[in-house]
Amino acid sequence: MKITVVGAGKYGSTTVQRLAEADIVSEIVMTDIVEGLPQGLALDMNQARPIERFETKVVGTNDYAPTAGSDVVVVTAGKPRKPGMSRMDLLEENAQIVGGIAQQIAQTSPDAVVIVVSNPLDEMTALFQRVSGFPHQRVLGQAGMLDSARLADKTAEKLGLSPLVVDAITLGSHGDTMVPVPSQVTVDGKPLTEALSAQDIAELVQATRDGGAEVVALLKTGSAYYAPSAAAAKMVDAIVNDTREVMPVCAWVTGEYGVSDVYLGVPARLGRGGVEEIVELDLTDEEIADLRAAAEAVRTKQADVDALI
Repeated sequence: MKITVVGAGKYGSTTVQRLAEADIVSEIVMTDIVEGLPQGLALDMNQARPIERFETKVVGTNDYAPTAGSDVVVVTAGKPRKPGMSRMDLLEENAQIVGGIAQQIAQTSPDAVVIVVSNPLDEMTALFQRVSGFPHQRVLGQAGMLDSARLADKTAEKLGLSPLVVDAITLGSHGDTMVPVPSQVTVDGKPLTEALSAQDIAELVQATRDGGAEVVALLKTGSAYYAPSAAAAKMVDAIVNDTREVMPVCAWVTGEYGVSDVYLGVPARLGRGGVEEIVELDLTDEEIADLRAAAEAVRTKQADVDALI
Protein backbone atom coordinates (compact mmCIF):
# COMPACT_ATOMS: atom_id res chain seq x y z
CA MET A 1 0.00 0.00 0.00
CA LYS A 2 1.01 3.60 -0.56
CA ILE A 3 0.40 6.73 1.49
CA THR A 4 0.87 10.27 0.22
CA VAL A 5 1.33 13.28 2.47
CA VAL A 6 0.85 16.61 0.72
CA GLY A 7 2.97 19.29 2.34
CA ALA A 8 6.48 18.87 3.76
CA GLY A 9 6.23 21.48 6.49
CA LYS A 10 6.51 20.53 10.13
CA TYR A 11 3.04 18.98 10.27
CA GLY A 12 3.46 17.03 7.05
CA SER A 13 7.02 15.84 7.62
CA THR A 14 6.31 14.81 11.21
CA THR A 15 3.29 12.84 10.01
CA VAL A 16 5.49 11.10 7.44
CA GLN A 17 8.06 10.28 10.10
CA ARG A 18 5.43 8.81 12.44
CA LEU A 19 3.92 6.69 9.67
CA ALA A 20 7.28 5.54 8.32
CA GLU A 21 8.43 4.41 11.75
CA ALA A 22 5.12 2.59 12.23
CA ASP A 23 6.11 0.47 9.19
CA ILE A 24 2.51 -0.15 8.07
CA VAL A 25 3.01 0.41 4.31
CA SER A 26 5.77 -0.16 1.78
CA GLU A 27 5.99 3.43 0.56
CA ILE A 28 5.15 6.96 1.69
CA VAL A 29 5.34 9.83 -0.78
CA MET A 30 5.83 13.37 0.50
CA THR A 31 5.17 16.14 -2.00
CA ASP A 32 5.72 19.88 -1.67
CA ILE A 33 6.15 22.86 -3.97
CA VAL A 34 9.49 23.84 -2.41
CA GLU A 35 12.25 22.31 -4.54
CA GLY A 36 14.56 20.01 -2.65
CA LEU A 37 12.65 20.15 0.64
CA PRO A 38 10.71 16.86 0.40
CA GLN A 39 13.64 15.13 -1.30
CA GLY A 40 16.06 16.12 1.44
CA LEU A 41 13.68 15.16 4.23
CA ALA A 42 12.98 11.81 2.55
CA LEU A 43 16.69 11.07 2.23
CA ASP A 44 17.22 11.90 5.89
CA MET A 45 14.30 9.72 7.03
CA ASN A 46 15.37 6.77 4.91
CA GLN A 47 18.79 6.86 6.51
CA ALA A 48 17.12 6.43 9.89
CA ARG A 49 15.71 3.05 8.85
CA PRO A 50 18.66 0.91 10.03
CA ILE A 51 18.55 2.66 13.40
CA GLU A 52 14.80 2.73 13.99
CA ARG A 53 14.34 -0.68 12.34
CA PHE A 54 11.64 0.05 9.79
CA GLU A 55 11.47 -0.77 6.08
CA THR A 56 8.97 1.78 4.74
CA LYS A 57 10.55 3.81 1.94
CA VAL A 58 9.98 7.57 1.92
CA VAL A 59 9.94 9.33 -1.47
CA GLY A 60 10.22 13.11 -1.80
CA THR A 61 8.85 14.90 -4.86
CA ASN A 62 7.70 18.26 -6.21
CA ASP A 63 5.03 16.79 -8.48
CA TYR A 64 2.19 14.32 -8.23
CA ALA A 65 3.40 11.59 -10.60
CA PRO A 66 5.04 9.52 -7.82
CA THR A 67 1.86 9.77 -5.74
CA ALA A 68 -0.21 7.89 -8.33
CA GLY A 69 -2.27 5.04 -6.98
CA SER A 70 -2.08 6.10 -3.34
CA ASP A 71 -4.47 4.34 -0.97
CA VAL A 72 -4.52 7.14 1.61
CA VAL A 73 -3.71 10.82 1.13
CA VAL A 74 -3.15 13.28 3.98
CA VAL A 75 -3.48 16.95 2.98
CA THR A 76 -1.44 19.21 5.27
CA ALA A 77 -0.60 21.94 2.76
CA GLY A 78 -1.70 25.49 3.41
CA LYS A 79 -0.77 28.63 5.24
CA PRO A 80 -0.43 28.25 9.03
CA ARG A 81 -1.99 30.62 11.53
CA LYS A 82 -0.09 33.50 13.06
CA PRO A 83 -0.76 34.97 16.50
CA GLY A 84 -4.10 36.79 16.53
CA MET A 85 -5.44 34.96 13.47
CA SER A 86 -8.48 32.74 13.54
CA ARG A 87 -8.73 29.60 11.44
CA MET A 88 -11.34 31.37 9.29
CA ASP A 89 -8.81 34.10 8.39
CA LEU A 90 -7.12 31.47 6.24
CA LEU A 91 -10.23 30.55 4.25
CA GLU A 92 -9.69 32.20 0.88
CA GLU A 93 -5.95 31.63 0.57
CA ASN A 94 -6.03 28.01 1.64
CA ALA A 95 -9.11 27.31 -0.47
CA GLN A 96 -7.05 27.95 -3.59
CA ILE A 97 -4.29 25.65 -2.35
CA VAL A 98 -6.55 22.80 -1.25
CA GLY A 99 -8.72 23.08 -4.36
CA GLY A 100 -5.66 22.64 -6.58
CA ILE A 101 -4.54 19.62 -4.57
CA ALA A 102 -8.01 18.08 -4.86
CA GLN A 103 -7.83 18.31 -8.66
CA GLN A 104 -4.42 16.63 -8.71
CA ILE A 105 -5.39 13.79 -6.35
CA ALA A 106 -8.62 13.13 -8.24
CA GLN A 107 -6.50 12.51 -11.35
CA THR A 108 -3.66 10.51 -9.83
CA SER A 109 -5.29 8.60 -6.95
CA PRO A 110 -9.02 8.37 -7.76
CA ASP A 111 -9.64 5.57 -5.26
CA ALA A 112 -7.85 7.13 -2.28
CA VAL A 113 -9.25 7.87 1.14
CA VAL A 114 -8.35 11.48 1.93
CA ILE A 115 -7.72 13.03 5.34
CA VAL A 116 -7.74 16.83 5.27
CA VAL A 117 -5.96 18.75 8.02
CA SER A 118 -5.61 22.20 6.40
CA ASN A 119 -7.40 25.07 8.14
CA PRO A 120 -10.14 26.13 8.39
CA LEU A 121 -10.64 22.38 8.76
CA ASP A 122 -14.36 21.86 8.28
CA GLU A 123 -14.51 24.15 5.26
CA MET A 124 -11.41 22.70 3.62
CA THR A 125 -12.74 19.17 4.05
CA ALA A 126 -15.99 20.17 2.34
CA LEU A 127 -14.08 21.97 -0.41
CA PHE A 128 -11.83 18.98 -1.12
CA GLN A 129 -14.83 16.68 -1.46
CA ARG A 130 -16.66 19.03 -3.80
CA VAL A 131 -13.67 19.70 -6.05
CA SER A 132 -12.52 16.06 -6.17
CA GLY A 133 -15.99 14.59 -6.57
CA PHE A 134 -15.00 11.73 -4.26
CA PRO A 135 -17.74 9.97 -2.28
CA HIS A 136 -18.27 11.71 1.05
CA GLN A 137 -17.17 8.68 3.06
CA ARG A 138 -13.72 8.80 1.43
CA VAL A 139 -13.05 12.43 2.41
CA LEU A 140 -12.76 13.26 6.11
CA GLY A 141 -11.03 15.78 8.31
CA GLN A 142 -8.70 15.50 11.28
CA ALA A 143 -9.86 17.65 14.18
CA GLY A 144 -11.69 15.69 16.86
CA MET A 145 -8.75 13.38 17.55
CA LEU A 146 -6.53 16.38 18.27
CA ASP A 147 -9.10 18.31 20.29
CA SER A 148 -9.98 15.19 22.31
CA ALA A 149 -6.31 14.66 23.12
CA ARG A 150 -6.02 18.27 24.28
CA LEU A 151 -9.06 17.87 26.54
CA ALA A 152 -7.67 14.62 27.98
CA ASP A 153 -4.26 16.16 28.61
CA LYS A 154 -5.66 19.28 30.26
CA THR A 155 -7.96 17.15 32.41
CA ALA A 156 -5.04 14.99 33.52
CA GLU A 157 -2.95 18.07 34.32
CA LYS A 158 -5.82 19.54 36.35
CA LEU A 159 -6.14 16.35 38.40
CA GLY A 160 -2.42 15.58 38.62
CA LEU A 161 -2.92 12.21 36.93
CA SER A 162 -1.49 10.33 33.97
CA PRO A 163 -3.16 11.32 30.68
CA LEU A 164 -3.43 7.60 29.95
CA VAL A 165 -6.23 7.21 32.52
CA VAL A 166 -8.38 9.93 30.93
CA ASP A 167 -10.78 9.08 28.10
CA ALA A 168 -12.17 12.22 26.43
CA ILE A 169 -13.98 13.22 23.27
CA THR A 170 -14.86 16.46 21.49
CA LEU A 171 -17.34 16.89 18.65
CA GLY A 172 -18.66 19.77 16.54
CA SER A 173 -16.34 22.03 14.61
CA HIS A 174 -12.62 22.65 14.85
CA GLY A 175 -12.88 26.14 16.26
CA ASP A 176 -15.18 28.34 18.31
CA THR A 177 -18.13 25.97 17.99
CA MET A 178 -16.15 22.96 19.17
CA VAL A 179 -18.31 20.77 21.42
CA PRO A 180 -16.36 19.06 24.19
CA VAL A 181 -18.56 16.32 25.63
CA PRO A 182 -18.09 16.17 29.42
CA SER A 183 -20.73 13.46 29.80
CA GLN A 184 -18.47 11.09 27.85
CA VAL A 185 -15.24 11.97 29.67
CA THR A 186 -14.01 9.42 32.21
CA VAL A 187 -11.11 9.39 34.64
CA ASP A 188 -9.97 5.91 35.64
CA GLY A 189 -13.31 4.66 34.33
CA LYS A 190 -15.34 7.08 36.47
CA PRO A 191 -17.36 10.05 35.15
CA LEU A 192 -15.52 13.36 35.06
CA THR A 193 -18.41 14.95 36.98
CA GLU A 194 -17.39 12.89 40.03
CA ALA A 195 -13.85 14.30 39.92
CA LEU A 196 -14.38 17.98 39.09
CA SER A 197 -16.92 20.72 39.70
CA ALA A 198 -19.08 22.19 36.96
CA GLN A 199 -16.93 25.33 37.05
CA ASP A 200 -13.71 23.36 36.66
CA ILE A 201 -15.18 21.42 33.76
CA ALA A 202 -16.32 24.64 32.06
CA GLU A 203 -12.79 26.02 32.35
CA LEU A 204 -11.34 22.85 30.83
CA VAL A 205 -13.81 23.07 27.95
CA GLN A 206 -12.77 26.65 27.17
CA ALA A 207 -9.08 25.82 27.51
CA THR A 208 -9.59 23.02 24.96
CA ARG A 209 -11.28 25.40 22.52
CA ASP A 210 -8.34 27.76 22.90
CA GLY A 211 -5.73 24.97 22.72
CA GLY A 212 -4.53 25.66 19.18
CA ALA A 213 -4.37 29.43 19.68
CA GLU A 214 -2.37 28.88 22.86
CA VAL A 215 0.32 27.01 20.93
CA VAL A 216 0.32 29.55 18.09
CA ALA A 217 0.76 32.44 20.54
CA LEU A 218 3.76 30.76 22.15
CA LEU A 219 5.46 29.70 18.90
CA LYS A 220 4.80 33.07 17.21
CA THR A 221 5.70 31.54 13.85
CA GLY A 222 3.74 28.45 12.84
CA SER A 223 1.28 26.26 14.69
CA ALA A 224 1.09 22.92 16.48
CA TYR A 225 2.36 19.80 14.74
CA TYR A 226 3.45 17.12 17.25
CA ALA A 227 -0.04 16.35 18.57
CA PRO A 228 -1.79 17.02 15.23
CA SER A 229 0.55 14.67 13.36
CA ALA A 230 0.01 11.97 15.99
CA ALA A 231 -3.75 12.35 15.47
CA ALA A 232 -3.46 12.13 11.68
CA ALA A 233 -1.17 9.11 11.85
CA LYS A 234 -3.61 7.32 14.15
CA MET A 235 -6.40 7.87 11.63
CA VAL A 236 -4.24 6.64 8.75
CA ASP A 237 -3.39 3.50 10.69
CA ALA A 238 -7.09 2.74 11.24
CA ILE A 239 -7.76 3.08 7.51
CA VAL A 240 -4.72 1.16 6.28
CA ASN A 241 -5.21 -1.70 8.73
CA ASP A 242 -9.01 -1.63 8.50
CA THR A 243 -9.31 -1.60 12.29
CA ARG A 244 -12.82 -0.09 12.33
CA GLU A 245 -11.83 1.82 15.43
CA VAL A 246 -14.19 4.61 16.50
CA MET A 247 -12.57 8.06 16.42
CA PRO A 248 -13.91 11.62 16.48
CA VAL A 249 -13.40 12.99 12.97
CA CYS A 250 -14.87 15.57 10.62
CA ALA A 251 -17.31 13.50 8.56
CA TRP A 252 -20.38 13.99 6.36
CA VAL A 253 -23.54 13.45 8.38
CA THR A 254 -26.81 12.19 6.94
CA GLY A 255 -29.30 12.43 9.79
CA GLU A 256 -27.18 11.36 12.74
CA TYR A 257 -27.78 13.50 15.85
CA GLY A 258 -30.59 15.16 13.92
CA VAL A 259 -28.16 16.79 11.48
CA SER A 260 -27.90 16.25 7.73
CA ASP A 261 -25.80 17.25 4.75
CA VAL A 262 -22.84 18.94 6.40
CA TYR A 263 -19.29 18.06 7.45
CA LEU A 264 -19.19 17.93 11.24
CA GLY A 265 -17.05 16.49 14.03
CA VAL A 266 -18.69 13.20 15.05
CA PRO A 267 -17.57 9.76 16.27
CA ALA A 268 -16.94 7.55 13.24
CA ARG A 269 -15.81 4.00 12.65
CA LEU A 270 -12.81 4.11 10.31
CA GLY A 271 -11.75 1.38 7.94
CA ARG A 272 -10.42 0.70 4.48
CA GLY A 273 -13.32 2.60 2.89
CA GLY A 274 -12.85 5.67 5.05
CA VAL A 275 -15.85 6.44 7.23
CA GLU A 276 -17.58 3.09 7.57
CA GLU A 277 -20.21 4.25 10.08
CA ILE A 278 -21.10 7.27 12.18
CA VAL A 279 -21.66 6.25 15.79
CA GLU A 280 -24.35 7.99 17.84
CA LEU A 281 -23.37 8.42 21.47
CA ASP A 282 -25.82 8.92 24.34
CA LEU A 283 -25.35 12.67 24.73
CA THR A 284 -27.14 15.01 27.11
CA ASP A 285 -29.83 17.31 25.73
CA GLU A 286 -27.49 20.28 26.15
CA GLU A 287 -24.67 18.53 24.29
CA ILE A 288 -26.98 17.60 21.41
CA ALA A 289 -28.23 21.19 21.23
CA ASP A 290 -24.64 22.45 21.14
CA LEU A 291 -23.77 19.94 18.41
CA ARG A 292 -26.72 21.01 16.28
CA ALA A 293 -25.81 24.67 16.79
CA ALA A 294 -22.24 23.88 15.70
CA ALA A 295 -23.60 22.14 12.63
CA GLU A 296 -25.58 25.21 11.57
CA ALA A 297 -22.58 27.49 12.13
CA VAL A 298 -20.40 25.18 10.03
CA ARG A 299 -23.11 24.89 7.37
CA THR A 300 -23.10 28.67 6.92
CA LYS A 301 -19.31 28.77 6.60
CA GLN A 302 -19.23 25.80 4.25
CA ALA A 303 -21.69 27.63 2.02
CA ASP A 304 -19.02 30.32 1.62
CA VAL A 305 -16.78 27.66 0.11
CA ASP A 306 -19.06 27.38 -2.93
CA ALA A 307 -18.11 30.91 -3.96
CA LEU A 308 -14.44 29.96 -3.92
CA ILE A 309 -14.66 26.91 -6.17
